Amino acid sequence: MRRGPRQRIFCTMDANEKRDKRQRKEERVSATLPVNLGTAKVITKDVSASGIFFETDAAYAIDSTISFTVELNTPGGKRLLKCRGSIVRVERRGEKVGVAVKITESTLEAVQ
Repeated sequence: MRRGPRQRIFCTMDANEKRDKRQRKEERVSATLPVNLGTAKVITKDVSASGIFFETDAAYAIDSTISFTVELNTPGGKRLLKCRGSIVRVERRGEKVGVAVKITESTLEAVQ
């Protein structure tokens, strides 16, 4: 089988994106999943096996601990992924604040 000429694809990343990509151990996927932070409900922007990223109106600090639940629709019904994590990045995104969380503990429970 003969292949055509190789094409180079160029994209730009800012310094934070390059650093974050090097530090990631798990592949991220874009996903809009409901997250309950206890005091607010938000929607994820992307998720991986070890973390999530969401946008909120609230202020958060890097290295602080956060607890949250993520609602999942599975073939077996609704499940709640209950998590604890550490905030690893906070960035201003227009009027919102983007928050990246490294998940340190999680349990999956069926919704009754």
